[in-house]
Amino acid sequence: MVLKSPALLAHKEMLRIIKFVLDTATMGSKLVPIFAKGQLEQRLLGASNSDWADDKDNRKSIITFILFLNRVPILWRSEQASIVAPSTAVAEHIVFGELAKQILFVAQILHSLGIPVQTPVTVHVDNMGAIFMSENVSSNQRTRHIDAKHRFLIDLTAEGFLDVVFTNSENNMSNGLSENVSKEVSERHTPKFMADKSIVD
Repeated sequence: MVLKSPALLAHKEMLRIIKFVLDTATMGSKLVPIFAKGQLEQRLLGASNSDWADDKDNRKSIITFILFLNRVPILWRSEQASIVAPSTAVAEHIVFGELAKQILFVAQILHSLGIPVQTPVTVHVDNMGAIFMSENVSSNQRTRHIDAKHRFLIDLTAEGFLDVVFTNSENNMSNGLSENVSKEVSERHTPKFMADKSIVD
């Protein structure tokens, strides 16, 4: 068995980052709103994802989400979680809660401007356990510590404000923000929020 040194692994990851930067050097955020019958359709769409304990130093997860308004990406995040999640479902549940906060924030801003948001707001999540926790009051010892912080998810889904849809990892738009994905998956999702700058020349 051949063991790879940390330096070699870090070098490999650096090359992946450089390749990504070079491949997307001519691309920018895709800002093309969708119109319906001449009126701007105010529809929010979110997707969240998380790896689980991939950081071998502290076992914290990378949480990521992306939020679209009329298919235009307006908010996105990719960062390390502040706590260690005991399971994949908990890690996914935490990032879903963070995305829900941003959805509420954007909806409140639009409402203050007199712009209604269509509900329910669809959110794509790729973990059935996280979806179950967002729709059910029951808890256990593994999830009790996050109940108070993210209990509002149950209320938002029960009230019909959020519509949580299971989407497998390969079809989850936020998947590439939290982990390495294949070229095929990257090319499938990138056009949804990025476009070549030459189209506006």
